Amino acid sequence: MFYATNTTMKHLLRIAAVLSFLCFGVGGLTILGPALSEPKSDSFVLVAVALFFIGTAVFLGAMLLAAAERFGQKDQRR
Repeated sequence: MFYATNTTMKHLLRIAAVLSFLCFGVGGLTILGPALSEPKSDSFVLVAVALFFIGTAVFLGAMLLAAAERFGQKDQRR
């Protein structure tokens, strides 16, 4: 079996943080661009979805990065 070390898990969490931030951020900006350039009756919904994606990118990326930094701190104090 494969047992992940602390450094491996930290690297995986950091990569996941960057990828989630980029994917959700690019998705939100992709939705937000056309919604702001062509005002229509449903542009409010598109802007709301885009801002949700951007907010998720910031929150999820930060939480995964914080988890990566805190991972394995108990073992390092011993």
